Amino acid sequence: MPRRLLVPALSLVLALSVGPAAPVAHVDAAPGCDSFETPALRDPATPTFPFGEHQMTVEEIDAYLTAVDTASDRVMTAEAAKSVKGTSLRYAVVGTPEHLADLAGIKSRLALLQDPLADEAEVAAAAEDTPAILWVAANVHGGEESGADASLHALYELASRSDCVVDQILANALVVILPTQNPDGREIGQRRNLNGFDMNRDWFARTQPETDGKLDVVREYPPTLFIDAHEFGLADYFFPPNADPEYHEIPDQAHEWINEKYSPAIVSQFTKEGIKFFHGAPYDFFAVVFGDTVPATAYGAAGMTFEKQSSDPISEREHEHFTSIWASLAAGAAEGPQMLLDWHQSWVDAYEEGVEGKLEGNAVFEPKHKLFQNVPDLTVRGYFIANDADRAYETQLLIRRLQRMGVEVRQLTASLALADFHPYGDDGRSAVMPAGTYWISMAQAKKHWIQAMLNEEVWIPFDVTYDVTAWSNPLLMNLRGGWSGDVVTSTNWATVGEQAQPHWTETAEAEPGVLLLENDRSTRGYESAGQTDYLFDLWGLPFDHEFVSEFPVTATSLAPYDVVVLPDGFANYALQDLGSKGKKALRDWVNSGGRIVAWQGGALVASRAGISTAQFSTSNTNAPGALVRVSLDPSSPLADGVGATDWVMYQDDDVMKPGLGRAFATFPSSSSDDFATSGLTLGINALAGTAAVADEAVGQGRVVSFSFDPNFRAWTQGTQRLLWNAIVGSDPAFVGTAPLAGSKERAAAEKAALDSAAKVVDFGSAIRVRVKAADAAATAKILARHGAEVARVDLGGEVLFLVANRKDLSAEESTLFAPIIRNLEKAGIDVLAASVP
Repeated sequence: MPRRLLVPALSLVLALSVGPAAPVAHVDAAPGCDSFETPALRDPATPTFPFGEHQMTVEEIDAYLTAVDTASDRVMTAEAAKSVKGTSLRYAVVGTPEHLADLAGIKSRLALLQDPLADEAEVAAAAEDTPAILWVAANVHGGEESGADASLHALYELASRSDCVVDQILANALVVILPTQNPDGREIGQRRNLNGFDMNRDWFARTQPETDGKLDVVREYPPTLFIDAHEFGLADYFFPPNADPEYHEIPDQAHEWINEKYSPAIVSQFTKEGIKFFHGAPYDFFAVVFGDTVPATAYGAAGMTFEKQSSDPISEREHEHFTSIWASLAAGAAEGPQMLLDWHQSWVDAYEEGVEGKLEGNAVFEPKHKLFQNVPDLTVRGYFIANDADRAYETQLLIRRLQRMGVEVRQLTASLALADFHPYGDDGRSAVMPAGTYWISMAQAKKHWIQAMLNEEVWIPFDVTYDVTAWSNPLLMNLRGGWSGDVVTSTNWATVGEQAQPHWTETAEAEPGVLLLENDRSTRGYESAGQTDYLFDLWGLPFDHEFVSEFPVTATSLAPYDVVVLPDGFANYALQDLGSKGKKALRDWVNSGGRIVAWQGGALVASRAGISTAQFSTSNTNAPGALVRVSLDPSSPLADGVGATDWVMYQDDDVMKPGLGRAFATFPSSSSDDFATSGLTLGINALAGTAAVADEAVGQGRVVSFSFDPNFRAWTQGTQRLLWNAIVGSDPAFVGTAPLAGSKERAAAEKAALDSAAKVVDFGSAIRVRVKAADAAATAKILARHGAEVARVDLGGEVLFLVANRKDLSAEESTLFAPIIRNLEKAGIDVLAASVP
């Protein structure tokens, strides 16, 4: 099925109208049965709520779900998960009484429809007797409340009405409504959950209890439509079509439904009501980590993000979200059995591609965009993951993740010779896979998901994106493995049974006293510290968590601790809070044998406080969330259980040189055998020879500095092991032999570190825009009109602009990123790359 081009972005679909109903339907649309204009016939006994009069509290949401469940035979509610705080995430399943009584049968028939080898007559019968599953989820960001209110408004309409509109929806669909995915964040008006995670970026990793439980329910009720309702900082409403880039393994059917079914239905009603809207930037469809791309890639659903300006009155926010939700439900249900037949065919297509080892190609869909990378002509029929004893934790975690999304994992019971094997990061060759190796065949319904999770490279089709550009699970976990195009005929394998959640079993020889010191006046600091807190709990590592703005850093307060952990955050805030006395106390503590483990902004704090001599400079790369393989010093205790290389999640982080320390982990040059990358890595060779991790003796103590986040979103199990070793591992032989911090012997190196740190452009999560040198002057004028602080870096034939983003706003929250990109494109400027870390 060829993928069809998007209608021109941002002018967009205004001329489109909803297409005719599918030829087969459980209940045909009655003539004149308009989704919005048909008079509602209501059951007055159905509980209601003054939707849009005020933002509902979590307590009111739960009370309403309970009331409707009690009163209506069309509604069943249940718990998807519990939040970090222990609050229930409740959802509703809405359908006819007959459908709700037949849930077991519906789930069985949906499983049949997902089977690409099912008998076609059975498929046709199942499609005729089975409702499609349409999902409405909201409030994954706690401070984006109105989607939850609107979803409950839709629940009320579905439960209370007995007219042609609702009759058709409920005859042809089950609607699953999850009003709030982040109740803890909603209660305090916070985007993230209580662990500091942005859960819209947790979908494949499932680190948080809210995400993990939700995805179990999504698998139980596999969607053909998944709506994720948000709020943002822009004036007009957003819904797809999405911007470039789009991940190449997004199923064609999902792409077509989004752009040719649901978007026109919303456009039609928004145009009637005069609601202003837009499509495209900053909302691409690339990273398979979100509440739209994951349902699309894993379940073949039309994954759709809706966004409404957060500063508008609740009445307006609730109404516009309800309008887009209602238009979508009506459009999805109008298909009847044809939707499920098309859904089944999507699984058949995926399976057949897997048999052939065919990867889907890349495309750009917006006018004037040029294809940046195409998918090469590779044959990929299967992935193989080594069964390494020293990676048992990571391997079990990976296998469990795949299985819980419906992927069959096999294990070889005898060795297997491959003529064509491509180890991750290395050249292809023949190889023998030993017995015990895990084999994930691409000849499965979940072929798209397998490629998304196990890929070596993503081949981004367009180089302007707003989140990470690499997420390969084996690379994140630093697992040995790779892919093959061979046709495997061996029967020497067995299906792997369901894996349990693995538990961290590493132990420290001597348990250190650990202080996690959070840079709490920085959003990055809050996220980084919260995610570190989560990791330490996962490890079972005892620690104290204190805030640098409140904790008195003195000789007495530091005395109980062996290790101080300084996570990311704006260095200037932490330095101000430490003050001269705090910096001196920390310096004296290290001189006396203390150990600092720090990364990103925390490492900059150690340098500016006169403790570490690591030198930093602003990077000139454009690598927003790319995986880069680094070389390790195998003689260091930091390498214990890791090996000679590891994969780093690099986000255009500051460049680090080790000063008087030693570069334990080094970015190799492109000519090195160790060099390998995944994702968008423009200019990455500028890092060659610089330190990813520096290990420095300071007096009797030690500072371990990471230029990157070793616990990025808790995804990076590979570099988490480096962090574990840095905190609990033994000191290398050179520690305890260095001059004291602040001594004459270190003066020159400390001055060089301070001078370099002072030159770092600390703009927070800066927006990075790269253009040709010839376009630099015009770009500077456009940026100046937006009133943001800007730094310019000349790179010969190109110029990199850094735009201040000190509040660490994501691309969704930012009121700058999308308008900047649009204005540059309107001006005819070729944006070579743009991103928000």
